[in-house]
Amino acid sequence: MQPPGTKRRAGRATAASLGVIAGLVAATAAATAFVTAPTVNATPAAAHRLSWTSCDAPDYPGAECATLSLPVDWDRPDGPTFELALARRKATGPRERVGSLVFGPGGPGDSGVDRVVEGISRFSPEVRRRFDIVSFDPRGVGRSNPITCSADLLAQRPSPEIHDQAAFEATLDYNAELRADCRQRTGPLFDHLDTASTVRDLEAVRVALGEPKLTFHGSSYGTLLGAQYAETYPHHIRAMVLESVMDHSVATTRTFLRDQGAAAQDSFNEFVRWCKASTGCALHGRDVRTVWKGLLTRAERGELDNPKAPGTRISSIDLVNAIAFRAFYKADFAGLAKTIATMADTSPLPAAPTALSPLPPTAPIFCSDWNLPARDHREYTSLVRTLHRTAPDMPYLLPVRVVASCLGTPATNLQHRLKVDGAPKILLSNARHDPATGYPWAQSAARQLGQSGVLLTYQGHGHGSVTNGACMENTVDAYLTELKVPARGTACPAQSL
Repeated sequence: MQPPGTKRRAGRATAASLGVIAGLVAATAAATAFVTAPTVNATPAAAHRLSWTSCDAPDYPGAECATLSLPVDWDRPDGPTFELALARRKATGPRERVGSLVFGPGGPGDSGVDRVVEGISRFSPEVRRRFDIVSFDPRGVGRSNPITCSADLLAQRPSPEIHDQAAFEATLDYNAELRADCRQRTGPLFDHLDTASTVRDLEAVRVALGEPKLTFHGSSYGTLLGAQYAETYPHHIRAMVLESVMDHSVATTRTFLRDQGAAAQDSFNEFVRWCKASTGCALHGRDVRTVWKGLLTRAERGELDNPKAPGTRISSIDLVNAIAFRAFYKADFAGLAKTIATMADTSPLPAAPTALSPLPPTAPIFCSDWNLPARDHREYTSLVRTLHRTAPDMPYLLPVRVVASCLGTPATNLQHRLKVDGAPKILLSNARHDPATGYPWAQSAARQLGQSGVLLTYQGHGHGSVTNGACMENTVDAYLTELKVPARGTACPAQSL
């Protein structure tokens, strides 16, 4: 890590194209602010109707692509513009077509265009039959004026293990230098990456599609987009599914990290419980926590081979996030157990330094949406301790990395409780054991939506739930196609692991 004020050489640039988890957060040096929702009732005027042409993707035939010219700053509609990239797959049953269903991708950093072009397996055959599936690369992502930063500078990101005030200040200096680099390379859009701006983009997409009302499915970070669209344009909604729900009312960094830690630790506890009960677990009969802690210790010493890149060492932070946490997304308990067992039974490598895998350069989107500050080293250390007490098996969980990466960055789309007036019924869907967007977040968002919010519970595991079994799929399908709203309290059984 460079000392404070040291200049770093800005090398080759990289554009944001990969998503990270929904639970990543932004931190600033200012006090947490709690504000009411913005009031933006004007409908953005579409510059033109969309002109669809075949996507340049010979390996994935059938998808169509288009672009939509939109303002960088919606408060200056006559100012600079950028091109929003979209893709669609037409309804397979055109005679029974309901309209367009717009998918809001997660991350932030996930490409909705790629999701559509490469396949749309998250939607059932019935939904694909009745709807054109449309998605887009949100502003700053993929093909939509991507956030572009020096790859060399990104690779120098300091560790989230900040042990003194000098390291804290060095992190602030680094973050400021990286922001300046990304702003210079990205252009004016860099200062308008917040979800409130993307809400206006989404409304422009609805207008350009010619849809009188929006049918929307948001996943993970896309649920923040959907919820804020419901605040801003409540009367423009036909149907809305929010899957794996974010709670943007969380007011403090400590509460946020405690919530995130609790969700991840719950998944780890479920994994341990499954291994004890299942003979299909490669760790069955062993003390899973003891084996896991042994791996963490070896990783801290630089003695653990990286199963995703044999011959290289994996850090303890990447062991937690890239190996365990990611496996919990798909509830791949069997695969995780096999990986842990293989690593535990492999001879230690000679001790050597390890390097963290880089974060994709989409953190500025988080930073613009979340004001979760740490004032100094002492407060930051206290926040990390809170996370570790909550999630003792998941030290330096990924949200802490993004807290550190956004220190000193001012947020613009501040946290607030949802205020939705006049929207139709909105269907929220969440797994009981979601490692990234914990079930209490979905409950909180449903309460904030009041009469408009109906929570559908999947009693199983994983991040994402709408196609987990016939009960979930049929309930969501009936809502989207026929506007049949399930009874409050509806829950669907877990599928076998």
